[in-house]
Amino acid sequence: MEGPEIKAAEAVIDNGSFGKRTLRFETGRLAQQADGAVAAYLDDDSMVLSTTTAGSSPKENYDFFPLTVDVEEKMYAAGKIPGSFFRREGRPSTEAILACRIIDRPLRPLFPHTLRNEVQVVETVLAVNPDDAYDMIALNAASASTLISGLPFGGPVSGVRLALVDGQWVAFPRWSERDRAVFEIVVAGRVIENGDVAIAMIEAGAGKNAWTLIYDEGQTKPDEEVVAGGLEAAKPFIKAICEAQNELKAQVSKEAKDFPLFPEYTDALYARIDEIAHEQLNEALSIAEKLPRQERLHEIKNSVREALTGEFTEMDPAEKDKELGNAFKELQRQIVRRRILTEDYRIDGRGLRDIRTLSAEVDIVPRVHGSALFQRGETQILGVTTLNMLKMEQQIDAISGPQTKRYMHNYEMPPYSTGETGRVGSPKRREVGHGALAEKALVPVLPDREEFPYAIRQVSEAIGSNGSTSMGSVCASTMSLLASGVPLKAPVAGIAMGLVSGDVDGQHIFKTLTDILGAEDAFGDMDFKVAGTSEFITALQLDTKLDGIPADVLASALNQAKEARTTILEVINECIDCPAEMSPTAPRIITTTVPVDKIGEIIGPKGKMINQIQEDTGANIAIEDDGTVYISSEGGEAAEKAKGIIDSIANPHVPQAGETFNGKVVKTTSFGAFVNLTPGTDGLLHISQIRNLTDGERVEAVEDVLKEGDTVEVIVQSVDDRGKISLAIPGFESQESSAPRRSRDDRDDRRGGRDDRGYRGHRDDRDYDDRPRRSHDDRGDRGDRYERRDDRHDDRHEDRGGYGDRPRRSHDDRSDRDDRRGGYRGGRRNDRNPRYAADDHYDEYSADRAERSERPRRRVRRDFDPFED
Repeated sequence: MEGPEIKAAEAVIDNGSFGKRTLRFETGRLAQQADGAVAAYLDDDSMVLSTTTAGSSPKENYDFFPLTVDVEEKMYAAGKIPGSFFRREGRPSTEAILACRIIDRPLRPLFPHTLRNEVQVVETVLAVNPDDAYDMIALNAASASTLISGLPFGGPVSGVRLALVDGQWVAFPRWSERDRAVFEIVVAGRVIENGDVAIAMIEAGAGKNAWTLIYDEGQTKPDEEVVAGGLEAAKPFIKAICEAQNELKAQVSKEAKDFPLFPEYTDALYARIDEIAHEQLNEALSIAEKLPRQERLHEIKNSVREALTGEFTEMDPAEKDKELGNAFKELQRQIVRRRILTEDYRIDGRGLRDIRTLSAEVDIVPRVHGSALFQRGETQILGVTTLNMLKMEQQIDAISGPQTKRYMHNYEMPPYSTGETGRVGSPKRREVGHGALAEKALVPVLPDREEFPYAIRQVSEAIGSNGSTSMGSVCASTMSLLASGVPLKAPVAGIAMGLVSGDVDGQHIFKTLTDILGAEDAFGDMDFKVAGTSEFITALQLDTKLDGIPADVLASALNQAKEARTTILEVINECIDCPAEMSPTAPRIITTTVPVDKIGEIIGPKGKMINQIQEDTGANIAIEDDGTVYISSEGGEAAEKAKGIIDSIANPHVPQAGETFNGKVVKTTSFGAFVNLTPGTDGLLHISQIRNLTDGERVEAVEDVLKEGDTVEVIVQSVDDRGKISLAIPGFESQESSAPRRSRDDRDDRRGGRDDRGYRGHRDDRDYDDRPRRSHDDRGDRGDRYERRDDRHDDRHEDRGGYGDRPRRSHDDRSDRDDRRGGYRGGRRNDRNPRYAADDHYDEYSADRAERSERPRRRVRRDFDPFED
């Protein structure tokens, strides 16, 4: 049977001493009905299927390009069954959402922004090596499937992750290699006409072990120069992957489809609006405050609408109003950009390198473990820190990569932050991405688990937004973490850089802006976020509306960002320059180490011991496999108490005679109560001693005096060879703990002695002559054995005749069966007591039987009395 025709192309990535990696694209076998379908393989070990499909007709009333990117993580790709209740995949994970954003950001600028057909790119992870990340495979597969789909796409675009490991940039690094990385950078770009690579997207950050690698092992700091070198190092890999995609496209040779494009406005309408409102807009776009500026722009728009009431009557009223809004917005954009390019003049009057007014405060929210408020202009971020036990760290059901997360950063931006109404609820993709960026910026400076054994949750509330809330979150989080007592290795600050490009006097120029406003972000060409310490960069993110940005422009922007970052760090240090004392409401965590073979004793059967310690002390306890024990409590007193109990289990103290304890009753029996002296060590307080608690009165039941959970003061009376502890009430320790028993010597005289192991021996082994005997004369005359047998009247063997010859009683002669004696149940014939065998004692027998039936039944299992021999 003839199969489908398969086309393939591949790119070989040479990492020198780290080996080679092969990225292969294949089409023609899978998803044949999609407009474009490509299966991408990394070393034939990880596989991602990418499909690109376009809607058959444009969407009505859309004023934007409807592109959707979805990543489907299949747990079977890693040989796992989903851990959800229904055991199937559900909503996308955080890793899948971040992968969607990485794919969307370089693809979107390469489509015509006036395209209105819905385009959907779906990435399905079919197989993944646990030591590899799939996001870069998916990004390149998405570009390849879109390239062969026939859509108006300006690709190919390629992406590569580089890790700076031992001084070398390694492409497509494995997770095991990334542990040694000082810095990681994801770069996406496309090859332009002159053969260079224009960068379309950057996502970067310092490695989680960067601080140790830099300051303990002397590796290179990822400063601005090193990061710029990483951008250059990515270019050869991007070129190789783009060439493989072009090779695949040449083999497929699919015809390009015609899609209608919808201009946002007509040139005539734009020119008329410019004529009417140019001067008014020029004035309004000089108002520094956001809300007053928006109100003035709204007034101008209404006046333009009124002025054009009698014009362009041939247009549909709804379409006319839509185009008016688009043209009005484009006119604002051109005014703002032209003033920046020609006059270096920004909306709020700042220079290109100026930062808005800064303010910083800590401890503004009561009772929380740490809080801070950071404000830059009208952007306002509230940071709140929460600390807890390490067992509260996030468990990640991921198909590859880390499975736990100790530091969790959540970013939230409610609609009131921009003075609007909207949905409040689960985080959107943008919020997930901003939280991940802030987390990436702070992870390199967090203390080690051993130094600070806490799970940390940081929440950034964007309560006011006018540009760069994500970088404001980094600043607020640094102060909040320090205010909560987290010993950061260094403070971190972030700043957002913008870019405006255009032709001036026949020359294409770029202007970089420091600390961009929301309007400058909307009207500009780039949003370049840079975070770091005073010495190196910890996180980067680049989004652009251009097809690509030259690497030297980005390198210049990095140096300009460092100036701003240094200024912000000075403000942070003035507010808080070292870790504060931990809040009284924060848990105090102490650690201790126990031998591994003692872990079972501390946990106890089914967790009984550890649960009891937590209940008694109020502390929380977590035990690692290596014997490290983490104990936490609010205030610390309960944790110290729990630590003492755990240490006593690991290094037990054996109670000695004469020691006094305030013990807890853990069990009561018919013969006494067991009292806990130290963890795992109990002693018996006999019922004869319990009587001393009632002034010598008789104790019918131990529970009448002591119940489980009661505390009683006891003294160790004795400890026998088997370690069993006998307790007494202080002042009565000389009193015997049980009734005297007959000496065993008396029984040994009668039955023969025992050996030193308590064994009496077989009767044939005993000395026959040592036993007392009666003479035959003392027995009395018993006669001959056979004569005595013959004297018996034994009619058992006599002929009893036939059945019919036997005498019969009539039924009337029979008494009622209830009056019979000697029946099966309760009859004299079956009673074992010979006293009741005669009729004379039957009444006594009946009374005794009734009394016995009313007695409580004895349990099969008898309580063990340790004092009984």
